Amino acid sequence: MIAIIDYGVGNLFSLRCSFGAIGAEAEVTADEKVISSADGILLPGVGAFADAAEKLRRSGMDRVIKEQVKRGKPLLGICLGMQLLFDRSYEYGEHEGLGLIKGNIRPLSDVLSAGVKIPQMGWNSLSFVGEKNTLFRYLNEGDHVYFVHSYYAADCDENVTAVTEYYAKVTAAAAKDNIYGCQFHPERSGKTGLNVLRAFCEIAEEKR
Repeated sequence: MIAIIDYGVGNLFSLRCSFGAIGAEAEVTADEKVISSADGILLPGVGAFADAAEKLRRSGMDRVIKEQVKRGKPLLGICLGMQLLFDRSYEYGEHEGLGLIKGNIRPLSDVLSAGVKIPQMGWNSLSFVGEKNTLFRYLNEGDHVYFVHSYYAADCDENVTAVTEYYAKVTAAAAKDNIYGCQFHPERSGKTGLNVLRAFCEIAEEKR
């Protein structure tokens, strides 16, 4: 079973339905016991970094996530959920993240020319970095996924597993040990996205 963390941020229903579409069990929960018994953890997120980080801390889910990751449980962060995995974000100030992957979240405007539309919104292709990560075992180079974001993961080259081209190379995914992150939305990326979730379920089962 995959525990989808409910901390008041994210499109939880769509994610649960996506797991159902691949025949996988997923539960939306903020119950520490349920999370502890799960095979894997999914951290969703939509909205502002500072608000989401505060809700994580206030709910105690930051501590729970760190404890479970330390025990070796696979964790997948999606969109803002991925950004929260990093050290800090510079979205309207400076805000502390979970610090599970070294790096910072910076504005896309830092790397894009003036006049380029922000947020990056729509379908873009993936290019794998180095040996293809196990999260992408069912994907091919150039497969398209759906993005909606104005900030991106930077200063994290050693952990980048995929990039996308949006007038500049932008981090599309990152990983470190049992921690995985996707800037794109698997639940909105059709068959390709479902294959990412399928691979994560398999990773979680293998670690069980």
